[in-house]
Amino acid sequence: MISIRQRKGIKTTEVPDDYAAQEANVKLESKLPSEGCTSRRLWKLLSFMVGGTVALCIGLLTSVYLATLHENDLWFSNIKEVEREISFRTECGLYYSYYKQMLQAPTLMQGFHGLIYDNKTESMRTINLLQRMNIYQEVFLSILYRVLPIQKYLEPVYFYIYTLFGLQAIYVTALYITSWLLSGTWLSGLLAAFWYVTNRIDTTRVEFTIPLRENWALPFFAIQIAAITYFLRPNLQPLSERLTLLAIFVSTFLFSLTWQFNQFMMLMQALVLFTLDSLDMLPAAKATWLYGIQMTGLLLVCILQFFNSMILGSLLISFNLSVLIARKLQKNLKTGSFLNRLGKLLLHLFAVLCLTLFLNNIIKKILNLKSDEHIFKFLKAKFGFGATRDFDANLYLCEEAFGLLPFNTFGRLSDTLLFYAYIFVLSITVMAALAVAFHNLSDSANQQSMGQVGKCTIILKPETAYNLIHTILFGFLALSTMRMKYLWTSHMCVFASFGLCSPEIWELLLKSIRLYNPKRICIMRYSVPILILLYLCYKFWPGMMDELSELREFYDPDTVELMNWINANTPRKAVFAGSMQLLAGVKLCTGRTLTNHPHYEDNSLRERTKAVYQIYAKRSPEDVYALLRSFGADYVILEDSICYERRHQRGCRLRDLLDIANGHMMDGPGENDPDLKLAGHPRFCEEIKRNLPPYTAYFTRVFQNKTFHVYKLSRNK
Repeated sequence: MISIRQRKGIKTTEVPDDYAAQEANVKLESKLPSEGCTSRRLWKLLSFMVGGTVALCIGLLTSVYLATLHENDLWFSNIKEVEREISFRTECGLYYSYYKQMLQAPTLMQGFHGLIYDNKTESMRTINLLQRMNIYQEVFLSILYRVLPIQKYLEPVYFYIYTLFGLQAIYVTALYITSWLLSGTWLSGLLAAFWYVTNRIDTTRVEFTIPLRENWALPFFAIQIAAITYFLRPNLQPLSERLTLLAIFVSTFLFSLTWQFNQFMMLMQALVLFTLDSLDMLPAAKATWLYGIQMTGLLLVCILQFFNSMILGSLLISFNLSVLIARKLQKNLKTGSFLNRLGKLLLHLFAVLCLTLFLNNIIKKILNLKSDEHIFKFLKAKFGFGATRDFDANLYLCEEAFGLLPFNTFGRLSDTLLFYAYIFVLSITVMAALAVAFHNLSDSANQQSMGQVGKCTIILKPETAYNLIHTILFGFLALSTMRMKYLWTSHMCVFASFGLCSPEIWELLLKSIRLYNPKRICIMRYSVPILILLYLCYKFWPGMMDELSELREFYDPDTVELMNWINANTPRKAVFAGSMQLLAGVKLCTGRTLTNHPHYEDNSLRERTKAVYQIYAKRSPEDVYALLRSFGADYVILEDSICYERRHQRGCRLRDLLDIANGHMMDGPGENDPDLKLAGHPRFCEEIKRNLPPYTAYFTRVFQNKTFHVYKLSRNK
C-alpha cells in the first residue's frame, strides 16, 4: 500500500513491506525477549483463526439469507414443478433445461450424445451445445446428482439452486479475504461483507436469476482476484508463489468455463496488468505469468468447447500476444529521461494496439468468425460512432440493462455510506498512484527494477495498485453498461473497506493535514470501520428482518396454462416459433423443438431470430408463413405484451426496431427518418386476430388466453 519514508541519497534494493513507524517497532521488538515474539505469533494465529471463522460464517449466512429471500418471494417449496421451471425466466430456463435433459437421459453417455448432437434447440439444425454454450456446470451437477446418494432426500431443482446459493458463500468469502489481504486486518473483510449484503440490490441478482452464467462465474472471478492480490505481494516463498499461481490458474479456468463473456472481463484485467507494467508499478515477471495464465486458461476452455472459434478470435488472445511480442521488440522500454521514457511508452502503446487489431483481424478472417460482431456493432452505436439501423445492435441499445448506470444507484450506495467511503479511498490512492507513476517515469534511468525506489517518498504496493486500476476500469464499464455493475459494486465493497482499515491510507491523510501520530492511525483504522458497522446494523437490520418475514407467491396463470396445453395437445416433435424469452421456457417445460432461443452468440441464430420476429412486423401472411416454414415451424406463439408493447418508448419497441430494419415507418405520433416508407401490409400480429381469409388459409388458432395466442401452420401450402 502507500507508505511514507525519509528521502535517501543512496539507492535501495527492495521496496519495504511496512511503513516507517512499523520499521521502528521492528527494531524495538528485536530487543525484546523471545517470550514477546512467541506471544506475538500466538496473537497472529488467534487473529487468523477468528478472522477465518468469521469469513466462513458470514459467507454461509449470506448464502442462507439469499436462499430464504428466494423461497419467500416465490414460495418455491409449495408451487408446482411447472411453476418452478417457469420462474427460471428467459435464458435461465434454457440453461436449466440442459441440466434437466442430462438427468432424464437413460445413461450419461446418451446424455452427452444428446448435448453434442442436439437437434431440438434449433429446428432443422444439429448443433454441439457444449461447443456453443457454457453449460459444463449443468453437466457436472447432473453427474454429481446421479452419483451422490441424495435422490431420496433432495429434488434435482433444489440440488441445483442450493449449489448456486452455496457459490454465493464462496463469493462473499473471497471478497472478505481480498479486503483482509489488502488491509492486514479481517475487520475490513467483515465490513466488505456487510456492505455487500446491505447493498444487495446493486451487488447481486442471484435470488431471481439463479441459473444466469454470471452467478456461476463471479465467485471464481472473486477467488482469482484474491489470489492475484496475494501473488503480487513481494518476497513470497517459492512454495507459496507456486500454490498461488495454481489457485489463479484454476479460478481463471473455471471463470472462463462458466461464462461466455469471460474474454471481455479478462481483457479488462489484461489492460490493468498492461497499465501497471508500463508504469513500473508491477514486477514484469509476475505480469508475464498472469498474461500466460489468462491465455492458457482460455485456450483450455477452447479445447473443452470443441475449439470454439469465438474464443480463438477473442481480443484477449490477440492483446496478450501483442503485449509479449512488443515487449520483446522494445527491450529498452523502461530506461531514459522522462520525455524519452514517455515517448517510448506512447510508441509501445501504439505498437500493441496496432498489433492487436492486426492479429485479431487475421484470426477472424482465417476462421471466418462473425459470432461476436453484434457486440462491436452495439459498442459502435452506443458510444456515438454513427447511428445504426442494425436490428441486433438496436435490440441491445434499447434494453435498460445495456444502458448507462442509473443515477439513483449512487443514492442507494450512499445510504450505506459505501459510495462516500469508496470516493474517499479512491481519491487518496489515485493521488498516490499518480505520484508514483510520475516518479517511475522521471527516474527510470536510475531505476532498473521494482525493487529500486530511489528518492520517491510514496510507495504503492503492487497488490494495491492492481486493485486500484481494476476498480477504475470496471467502474467505467459499469457506468457505461448497467448489466456490468455487479462486477464493480462488489469490488467497490472490497476497496472501500480496505482503505478505511489501512494504516497507510490514514498515515498519508494525517501527515497531509499535519496530525500524524501512530496512535491516531491505530484509532482511526479500527474506530471508523466499527462505527460504520454499528450504523449499518442499526439502520438496515430491522429492514432485513422485515424482508425475511415478507411472504409472497409465484403467480403466472397464463404461462402455466400455455405450458400445460402444449404438453397435452401437441406432438413431442412439434416445432414452436415465438420470442426468444418465451421459447426458452417452452423447451424447459415441454421439451418441444424451438426455432430460436436467447443464447445470442451465433450469427446464423441472430439472422434466424430476426426472421422469426417478422410475426411482429408489417409483413404479408404469405411472407411470414414462408419464413416460419423455412425453419420447420409447426406452431407460432404470439404475445400481446410484445405486439402492443408499452414498456419501451417509441423507437425502442420491438415492433419499431423491426419496422426500422425493414425500412418501414413506425406506428404512432412522432417523427420518422425521411427515407422510411409506408408498409404495404398491416402488422401481422394484429391483423391475424381478425381471422380474415388470407390469414386463415395459412394459420389456424388452436389456443388463446389473456396473454398468448397459438396458431398452427397449415401443412398443405
